[in-house]
Amino acid sequence: MKAVRFHEYGAPDVLRYEDVEQPVPAAGEVLLRVAATSFNPVDGNIRAGFMQGPIPVTLPHTPGIDVAGTVEALGEGVDGLAVGDEAIGFLPMTGAGAAAEYVLAPAGTLTSAPKSIPLADAGGLPLVGLTAWQALFDHAKLTAGQRVLINGAGGAVGGYAVQLAKHAGAHVIATAGPRSSERVRAAGADEVFGHGVPELSAVVDVVLNLAPVEPMELAALTSVVRDGGIVVNTTVWMAAPSDKQRGVRGVNLFVNSDAAQLARLVELVDAGELRVDIARRVPLADLPALHAEAAEGAISGKVVVLPPATASR
Repeated sequence: MKAVRFHEYGAPDVLRYEDVEQPVPAAGEVLLRVAATSFNPVDGNIRAGFMQGPIPVTLPHTPGIDVAGTVEALGEGVDGLAVGDEAIGFLPMTGAGAAAEYVLAPAGTLTSAPKSIPLADAGGLPLVGLTAWQALFDHAKLTAGQRVLINGAGGAVGGYAVQLAKHAGAHVIATAGPRSSERVRAAGADEVFGHGVPELSAVVDVVLNLAPVEPMELAALTSVVRDGGIVVNTTVWMAAPSDKQRGVRGVNLFVNSDAAQLARLVELVDAGELRVDIARRVPLADLPALHAEAAEGAISGKVVVLPPATASR
């Protein structure tokens, strides 16, 4: 089968499009014929060697944490799935990824794919959707009637965070750049500001920071949070700011694979209450070029990556 792998850490040119042996599922595993994976910034950080501490991988390594695909074979003891089922999942970050024609997935990481969108497009949902869900509901405990500021809402996670917060009944305030402000409004934001700490008419209950801002700007976000509120930060290389005197807590989010939460996101997609936005679809052979583009900061929106069989359809 075809796959993209890197045999050493480094710049995007370490990625190779090559032939590898098709894997065989062990007990508890599922072999998926990949319809799509997606590009996430963490893929570039893993490839560059910046994540060897928290995410140690075995070289050569195949990137691609998200997967959408069709069940090809089942390992011993797998229940609830059958050959031919369409599934999506957030794969273990330390294992072989889905930038390949086939991938192994622990059965417990998978849930049924949405029926209302193309299977390949569903490959753009797991990591970013789960990041938004866990930030808003697991950590911030966001409820109806609360006010939330989503800093850096123009990215892929931000789009889901805005939609989910609005669906939960929150008043959603967002910051976004000129290229994405209209998209953020369309996602449901009640107020949209430019980059930086906005001047708000009232404090918020929750700040969700998705932007790689300077530490001083990140710390300044506590100023718009009410006493006893929370700042949830996804840029985990910087500690989430807090204000102990006012009881403002700072929480760093490191997203976890959760099939039950992913199934809830799928329900919202199929109910028409959560939109999956895909900016581009690129063939697997072009993944090295996509990594190079991301290294230059040129990617806007969610990009899914299609193996040869899918790309040719």
